[in-house]
Amino acid sequence: MKQSNESVQSKQSISAKQSAGSGKNHYDTTLLVVIWILVAVGLVLMYSTSSYNGLTKFHDRFYYLKKQGFATILGLVGMFVTAGIDYHKWSRFAPAAYVSALALSVAVLFVGKEYNGSKRWLSLGPFSFQPSEFAKVAVILFLAWMIERQTKKIGKFSTMIRLFLPVLPIAGLVGASNLSTAIIILGIAGILIFTASPKYGQFLWMAAAGAGFLGIFLGLESYRLERLEIWRNPEQFEKGYQTLQGLYAIGSGGLFGQGLGKSIQKLGFLPEAQNDMIFSIICEELGLVGAGLILLLFLLMIWRFFVIATHARDLFGALIAAGAMAHMMIQVILNIAVVTNSIPNTGITLPFVSYGGTSVVFLLIEMGLVLSVSNLIE
Repeated sequence: MKQSNESVQSKQSISAKQSAGSGKNHYDTTLLVVIWILVAVGLVLMYSTSSYNGLTKFHDRFYYLKKQGFATILGLVGMFVTAGIDYHKWSRFAPAAYVSALALSVAVLFVGKEYNGSKRWLSLGPFSFQPSEFAKVAVILFLAWMIERQTKKIGKFSTMIRLFLPVLPIAGLVGASNLSTAIIILGIAGILIFTASPKYGQFLWMAAAGAGFLGIFLGLESYRLERLEIWRNPEQFEKGYQTLQGLYAIGSGGLFGQGLGKSIQKLGFLPEAQNDMIFSIICEELGLVGAGLILLLFLLMIWRFFVIATHARDLFGALIAAGAMAHMMIQVILNIAVVTNSIPNTGITLPFVSYGGTSVVFLLIEMGLVLSVSNLIE
């Protein structure tokens, strides 16, 4: 009964604080500026990379830009709508978001649309939707909601297992066609639970379990093991062609690059350059200096996520910001590691820059959640 009263008082206190800050609109200015810069730079770089493919395949050099621009506008609207809503209100929808992500991931296996050998999309009339992008946001909200309700037991190993178990079905379903996104989802879950837990030693067991799960998952399909061989010796395999062309692009860019729009590798040598391998074209056109500036923007964004997480009004807000930080950090690292052949090719996009409508829409909505958290920081 005492705990119940304390819970009610806590909720009332939080509600009062929300009401006191609900009239404010002081979003994190630095984060907002970085988002705008990344969106603008991303569209310019995506057009530069995709114009040749658009012209040769669709007789329209603006084909990819128009589709990405439309998705970006939708995403920006979603971002500002989400940012204007008190983030606590999303807590009640977290279980529904999890169930929806699970259902959509199952649907992909049966009625998914296949593109370039991967079944990752659901068709909605003239539009295609990638449920795995929604799953990232759903997992952040769901785990933040679960952890908030387990704060008194979070130090127990059994609680950590209970928090991590619901993530495995989504990771498994997504990983059936998109291993890189499954790794991101598992990484987000691990970092969120690690952030909330006062005991760090037990995470060694979690890391071991995650490595075991990944090992079993890799062994289930022979093509995944083949990717390891291609990674080690790309010049000996036909499927290593894309990796080699990407490395040629990085090498030819030098320190200052060939100039914006002057890439040679995008002229049919590097397949689907506007997707996963766009960072190699950035290196070719802008050089290591230009690529470094892009990375600096991502580092600045990740730093602001950290600042917002540490100053958030409550645990739920802190976990939303920490989840976004984990998502951005892992995805950027994976993309650059793939492009530079530091890890096997997993097919992961560069946030805000690579072509992908579903990705940019849900990324911007996720940014809206973090901005909403920053709005209530005093």
